[in-house]
Amino acid sequence: MNLSTIKTILPQLSKILFQFEDGTTVPSHFHVTEIGQISKKYIDCGGTIRHENKINFQLWTADDFDHRLAPSKLLDIIALSEKHLNIEDASIEVEYQGTTIMTFDLDFENDIFILKNKQTDCLAKDKCGIPTKVEKPRIKMSELQNGSCNPSSGCC
Repeated sequence: MNLSTIKTILPQLSKILFQFEDGTTVPSHFHVTEIGQISKKYIDCGGTIRHENKINFQLWTADDFDHRLAPSKLLDIIALSEKHLNIEDASIEVEYQGTTIMTFDLDFENDIFILKNKQTDCLAKDKCGIPTKVEKPRIKMSELQNGSCNPSSGCC
C-alpha cells in the first residue's frame, strides 16, 4: 500500500485497527511513534545495483490503555511528515516490536489494516543458478483408481 492510498482510506474510518495475518491484532492503544522515508541502495547477488524508497510507520504500544489514535490525527502526522521531510508517495512498511523489531508490508481489508509478513528472495535467480520451480503434473483421481498412473510420469 502506498502513502496516497492510506490517505484516501483514513477519512472513511471511525477507528484504526491493525491486524497480523494470523488474525491477532495490535492493541488498540498503539501509538505511531515515527513516520519517515527510508532509502535503500544495494547490489544484488547478480551484480545489479538497485534503489528503493519506502515510507516507514513505527507502531508502539505502551501502558496508557486509554490512548486511541484517531484517523484524523494519523492524517495530521502524515501531513507533517510530508511537509517537513519532503517524503514522496511510496510503499509503506510498518515496524512493530515483537521478539525483535518486525517489519511488515501493509494491506487493507474489511476496514482493517493488515500487517503482511515479508519474505526474503533472490532478485537475480537467472544469474546465480537458482533453478526455477517446476510444477508437477496433476493426476486425476480416475487415473489413480484405474491404475493408469505410470511410475515414471512423476505423479507418484
